[in-house]
Amino acid sequence: MKDRTFEAVRNQIDAMSVEVFEVGLFQPGGAPEMIPRTWDKGALLKSVPWLKHQNSAGRNIYIRPKGEHPLTLLDDLSAAALKTMKQAGCEPCVVVETSPCNFQAWLNHGRILPKEESTAVAKHLAARFGADPSSADWRHYGRLAGFTNRKDRYRGSDGHYPYVRLIEAQPGLVFSSASSLVAPEPIRSITPAQTSRASPSLLTIDDFRANPVYGGDQHRIDLAYANYALSRGVPEAVVRRAIESRDLTKKGSSARQEAYAARTIAKALAPVPNRGRIWHRSCREL
Repeated sequence: MKDRTFEAVRNQIDAMSVEVFEVGLFQPGGAPEMIPRTWDKGALLKSVPWLKHQNSAGRNIYIRPKGEHPLTLLDDLSAAALKTMKQAGCEPCVVVETSPCNFQAWLNHGRILPKEESTAVAKHLAARFGADPSSADWRHYGRLAGFTNRKDRYRGSDGHYPYVRLIEAQPGLVFSSASSLVAPEPIRSITPAQTSRASPSLLTIDDFRANPVYGGDQHRIDLAYANYALSRGVPEAVVRRAIESRDLTKKGSSARQEAYAARTIAKALAPVPNRGRIWHRSCREL
């Protein structure tokens, strides 16, 4: 008889297409505790019985790739949001139902993203598809399928917890719009000045800053430039760096500055009509 937990774990890690994982065993409650483990695929599979024991003792089981990686995790998605993602060319390689009608999705970019770019892409995609923004960074844990979700609010009247279910697992699947979402080179190697020299026919963000029509309103300038540049094929990573080339210290911490740039890009990309309607459809539409 097949071990369904073992099969779910194996199928999920195969579809994530990385070799080494960090697994977190989190004990919620008054004194929360995380037990971290770093395993390759073989060691992880051998550890499934121990993970099952820890899960039955109350620990939630999480997973993420070790080090920089080619994946983006989106958390707290509805079934309708997943459908919209696929229609937009953002097909996940892994979909996990973490609780009834609530999903996580892993997207494979087909190349390893540097940490800074990985976080920026995660924030952009979370804003675009209504995922949890607090989970949008380069190394956030996702749920490992085959174990129960031990959050108290999901405990049934019979005392049982729902299983984290693997809905889709497609090894090697790179989402079809991946090449248009990120720059072909690491973000740290690109500057707005380099972009200007490479594409002399395009306006730079400095041209927008010098235009009196914006009255010096930096928010309007940033959004106008993002709309202009993205519509002409400038990579999002380059647009973000251009926005961040001005002094953003008034926005607060580095994380807040990055979030501002990500929000600006998301506004420039987001379709405006009927954006809110998709969130009220049935879970059965997945």
